[in-house]
Amino acid sequence: QVQLVETGGGLVQAGDSLRLSCVASGSISNFNIMRWYRQAPGKQRGLVASISTGGYIAYADSVKGRFTISRDNAKNTVYLQMNSLKPEDTAVYYCNIVASPVQAWGQGTQVTVSS
Repeated sequence: QVQLVETGGGLVQAGDSLRLSCVASGSISNFNIMRWYRQAPGKQRGLVASISTGGYIAYADSVKGRFTISRDNAKNTVYLQMNSLKPEDTAVYYCNIVASPVQAWGQGTQVTVSS
């Protein structure tokens, strides 16, 4: 069983920065992919960024150039550095890990960006 705990959300103004962290604990395979998703009110949950243990990274077009995903494999931790935040980035951000055959989600952390 794998557990994920996200921290770092909050209320900021447009143009500000935030850094989200997600710590994974439990039985985690050496190869896994960790992802950040977000869900705004009334919208579907969507992928923000992903990173594999080997360092392969992908971003949603809407965050390219503003968000940076990184990880510390020794600490089973993934980060999401969010710069130049916009009101449309307001959402609950969820951490996800896929370590076949296991998949787990965090409880989510709220990010609110005021204009």
